[in-house]
Amino acid sequence: MRLATWNVNSAKARLPRLLDWLDTRAPDVACLQETKLSDAEWESTFATELAARGYAYAHVGEGRWNGVAILSRVGLADVAAGFPGQPGFPDPAGPPEARAVGATCDGIRVWSLYVPNGRSPDDPHYAYKLAWLAQLAGVLPAVDVSRTVLTGDMNIAPTDADVWDIRKFGASTHVTPPERAALGALREAGLRDVVRDRWPDERVFTYWDYRAGAFHQDLGMRIDLVLAGGAVAGRVAATWVDRQARKGSGPSDHAPVIVDLDEAPDGDIGPMVPPPSARRR
Repeated sequence: MRLATWNVNSAKARLPRLLDWLDTRAPDVACLQETKLSDAEWESTFATELAARGYAYAHVGEGRWNGVAILSRVGLADVAAGFPGQPGFPDPAGPPEARAVGATCDGIRVWSLYVPNGRSPDDPHYAYKLAWLAQLAGVLPAVDVSRTVLTGDMNIAPTDADVWDIRKFGASTHVTPPERAALGALREAGLRDVVRDRWPDERVFTYWDYRAGAFHQDLGMRIDLVLAGGAVAGRVAATWVDRQARKGSGPSDHAPVIVDLDEAPDGDIGPMVPPPSARRR
């Protein structure tokens, strides 16, 4: 199985590139973030194109902002929009934003996540980010973590080695101790950072700002992660960042992360949340 994650920074704006990437890299499961489409817009834009390529899909969107999706050619069951207790913003008790969608794909519980940015440590969005991650970590003890994958734009660089120069960040978000501790709580639940497992000492980035030639100078960050439970991580045959997708005209500011898994016996796991409310096909 080939599993990939990609923050496309507007699926509609990236439509030709996205479809070409699906044809070229042929992921069996593709998790997308920041689609910036409503469910109706997603349906009208992608239904025919994805059906022609053999993908079932689940999308959770709200239009102009956010939006997450899972595309699968190996099954799509128990689709769930959001996770239990997912807080809203600005009202934690309000409707959750379109930042999480889960589905079972060939025995693996896959989650496409777009973690809140946080904006700045003194902004209410930062507290929201930490609460969002804490609630996600709180859900994990109730699921089969060994066959779970949390993937997507985590908006956190796990260590100083995951940014081009930690001295340039000061007290900005993405690198603060509370954010890293919140990410660490996910790993402590039994999830492994499979890119770092494979490339422990390499300079590996997934995001480069559009400004000041950051990509060409490799001034980036590794904030798009694949966190896999033991039964999945043990199947990893290869993992890499598809920098080619960041090149050329009109790219996303993120590059896809691709993970190839060896085959495993068929299995089935229970859903992480109650019955689905996400649009699916």
